[in-house]
Amino acid sequence: MRDVVELDSCVNHSLSAPVKWLVARLSAYIAPMLITGLVVYLLIMLAIGLYASRRVENSADFVVAGRRLGIWLSTGTLAATWFGGGLCIGAASAAYSGGFLAVIADPFGAALCLFLAGLFYVRALRRTGVMTIASFFTRRFSKSSGLLASICTIPAYVGWVAALMVAFGRILQSVAGVEPVTAIWMGAGVVLIYTFAGGMWAVTLTDFVQLSILIVGMVVLTPLLLADMGGWSAIAAQIPTERFHLYPHDADATTWIGYARDWLVIGLGNLAGQDLIQRTLSSRDDKIAVRSAYYAGLIYVTIGFLPVLLGMAGAVVLPNLADPDLVMMALAQKYLPTAALILFCGALVSALLSSADSALLAPASVVGWDMLRHLRPDADERTCLLVSRVAVVVFGLLALILALHRSSVYDLMVDSWSVLLATLFVPLTAGIWWSRANAAGSLASILVGGCAWLVLMQTTSTWPADLLAVPFALIALVTVSIATGSRQPPIPLADESGQPLNRVERLGI
Repeated sequence: MRDVVELDSCVNHSLSAPVKWLVARLSAYIAPMLITGLVVYLLIMLAIGLYASRRVENSADFVVAGRRLGIWLSTGTLAATWFGGGLCIGAASAAYSGGFLAVIADPFGAALCLFLAGLFYVRALRRTGVMTIASFFTRRFSKSSGLLASICTIPAYVGWVAALMVAFGRILQSVAGVEPVTAIWMGAGVVLIYTFAGGMWAVTLTDFVQLSILIVGMVVLTPLLLADMGGWSAIAAQIPTERFHLYPHDADATTWIGYARDWLVIGLGNLAGQDLIQRTLSSRDDKIAVRSAYYAGLIYVTIGFLPVLLGMAGAVVLPNLADPDLVMMALAQKYLPTAALILFCGALVSALLSSADSALLAPASVVGWDMLRHLRPDADERTCLLVSRVAVVVFGLLALILALHRSSVYDLMVDSWSVLLATLFVPLTAGIWWSRANAAGSLASILVGGCAWLVLMQTTSTWPADLLAVPFALIALVTVSIATGSRQPPIPLADESGQPLNRVERLGI
């Protein structure tokens, strides 16, 4: 990897002298436009989201965009969801402090999740025709399993939205001197309004625009930043060799367990994530769902690696930063002219908003589609849509409260997926791939996995509670499913028309 990056740095990314002179002259006059540019950008996103609300006629439009997304929109919204504050702010900060080993969970584990989803999960879930991850548990196991899955989904996304709000506050604080609390309120307000209005349609359209801006910003400006810092070759020579290690050296068992957790907390945990499943179910067909997962994974493992490089470079050129979460903005402010800085800020804001709207919509969809129908089976479309929209506001405010009390973007983001790994990963996988998994087994797996996670968090600080909870959940599922199989026969996995799915039809190949 280092050789590839060094080869890229040999290309002359510098601007010609006249162009640099012109940019510098313009920068002296347009510095106040930085805030204006960000405000205009937020208003444009708001307008797109409100426009999309015209296409929302029922809860299916709000939750899965009417199942009409083609490959471009499907890939765009999935990739944009993955690019968030956890990567562009949090991963850069973690790489600044610890190199590759500090960012195993994201982007490496997150990219692993997308590829595994495309191969083993996406096609089967899309062909079942369900609307949410909880709907799958209801259809494959029981209503009680679906309700428990709904409850487990909510904490993960509230924590994720909070992480994104914190990251948004850090950006405006560093570039404009805006108080973080004020900035967090601003970002939360914009995302709440257009997600409330347009649901999945608004999220999809804004995600596509935001991903385009993010890719252009990162691809164009990262080489420029590295060139102005002296080139990657010169920077890499000053970075300690251990910062490039992809696995621990001379480590004990505790370290290796923690390393495995970094790979799997998102790599496996988010396979049961409503944001991923929601995009799968919004695709026009299962082929588009599978391809979009693979394409998004490729985008993420390439473009998503750029903030990591910038974070590591920042440790060389800007050592001893008081707040490593601001390393990306500190580099941009130091090396970019104002015009380029505006584009860079737009790219970062795009990353944050594209994830925040998805993270808000995920639990709201579960509440409006699954939990409401569990409590009121006769609820009409209008009620489901109203409850989903109200849930967007409620979860947004809860995330806002959490964001105002937590400050570490990366930790907040990674910890959000612990609950999904401990509770839903095992029964979801078994529901697709093990025909003997039944309702009692799924309930036991969720409850035992969740309880094991909570107990382990209180009893050990050196071992990863979420990862260690997985074997408990697996043992509970297998044992209870076998013991109760004769009394509670498992429901076969079937497609939307009720026809059983064979194993080949479940693979994303």
